[in-house]
Amino acid sequence: MTELAFREGIMDQIRLREQRFDERAYLFVLSSLEHCQGKLTERRHITGPELAHACRELALQRFGVMARLVLEHWGVRSTSDIGDIVFTLVDMGLLISQPQDSRDDFFGVFEFADAFERSYPWGTANV
Repeated sequence: MTELAFREGIMDQIRLREQRFDERAYLFVLSSLEHCQGKLTERRHITGPELAHACRELALQRFGVMARLVLEHWGVRSTSDIGDIVFTLVDMGLLISQPQDSRDDFFGVFEFADAFERSYPWGTANV
């Protein structure tokens, strides 16, 4: 789905349901899902914690030290927010969940301050 198609139809419907997150947060979560799938030998169901970690990894790749700030600007401040985005996309029919899947799967997977600041993968330069 192109970003334009997403904005023109689906995002309007999402805004009626959930207004906390910028549309880029939804696109980012979908990109993170594809990023996670791309690392697997074959496509399969991705768990909540796997997707949360994929979001962290992709955010660090794309935004570096600004990752937390970018996500927070989009309204994403915790892994629970990632779950809320996922289940909004499930409700809209863009993603499919398994019967055992729950928003709780995303609760407390990691703390943003730890994942994006204290544990930031700073490169070590030889001086």
